[in-house]
Amino acid sequence: MAARAMPERNWAEGLAGNGRASRSMERSASSKMCIFSRGTRFHTANRVLFFWSEMSLQDKFGRQITDLRISVTDRCNFRCVYCRSADPENYRDHDQILSWKELERLAKVFYELGIRKVRMTGGEPLVRSGAEEYVKYLSDLGFADLSMTTNGHLLAERCEGLMAAGLHRINISLDSLSPQKFEKITRTKSFNSVINGIDAVQKSKLGPAKVNAVMVRGINDDEVEAFAEFARDRGVIMRFIEFMPLDADRHWSRDRVVAAAEVFDRINARWPLVQIPHEKSETARKYRFADGAQGEIGLIAPVTQPFCGHCSRIRLTADGKLRTCLFSKDDHDLRAYLRDGASDGELETFIKSVVNEKEEGHHINDPGFVQPNRTMVFIGG
Repeated sequence: MAARAMPERNWAEGLAGNGRASRSMERSASSKMCIFSRGTRFHTANRVLFFWSEMSLQDKFGRQITDLRISVTDRCNFRCVYCRSADPENYRDHDQILSWKELERLAKVFYELGIRKVRMTGGEPLVRSGAEEYVKYLSDLGFADLSMTTNGHLLAERCEGLMAAGLHRINISLDSLSPQKFEKITRTKSFNSVINGIDAVQKSKLGPAKVNAVMVRGINDDEVEAFAEFARDRGVIMRFIEFMPLDADRHWSRDRVVAAAEVFDRINARWPLVQIPHEKSETARKYRFADGAQGEIGLIAPVTQPFCGHCSRIRLTADGKLRTCLFSKDDHDLRAYLRDGASDGELETFIKSVVNEKEEGHHINDPGFVQPNRTMVFIGG
């Protein structure tokens, strides 16, 4: 049975009315107007408007590509069941991974092409020495939005350094509130370290933390209400993500997907929710608690309610492959261009040609869907 659609509104509704814009919008709106090499950003009271020139990245469907995920390593200190195999696996050799200098050069090229949002991912980005320095480089370039996704294990000790380097936001994975279940999911004993990392973010200017939980039927679907209560108690943005076919052991099946609509219904039945306006290209549908409690709820539904039509994202893997969709069957080798001596102009031309052919959608719900040959740890979330 198809999942019932979650309540939806036009993202712009209410922005000039009750002022309940998202926290990220409020943070951006407090900045001054900035002029970019490929576009202009204007701020109104509660929203940010970007006017991009014809030089910005655009695919053949007319979608503006403004968001880039950069994976800085394929290594991770967790072995989450929805991502990595329990069996030993071979990482890429160090010379196959992009150096920091190569990552810096590509970031500058993407900036010149109109990318305005960058998220650092892995693997686990904090296991690679030099992560803070790369954040500072990206910040100095002038990206409007700079974030990181981490499993949180090393976060408590690194939070201040990341903030000082210029990080704007952070996403932390937490797939169970039970230490025993957390251990089963992640195959680590790092529960307390992750909680300490969340607490460190909440005490810093990076707060509120976005806490991500991948919901898998039969594993953690009994914790929906507990996660919502965690958001209310801690003031975090709790995001529920549908289980996607990106696991190394190929255990994904549709009956293990916990639909976002189900999550909404369960939380809303206990604590009524009010939708927060969002940009069309945002992956999450966001909600606040109607009773005024702190915390927010985010629902990410790539399986039951795909948002491909407004996708603004591309991905760069740690070994230098450009991917135009999380579920792409093909990689496009930027590393080879870099190491063969390509000029910045040649890199820009190549990137534009790849982005132009970005897929219309991911086809998860098509009968002939085939999982990508790379799992999440090798793609970058």
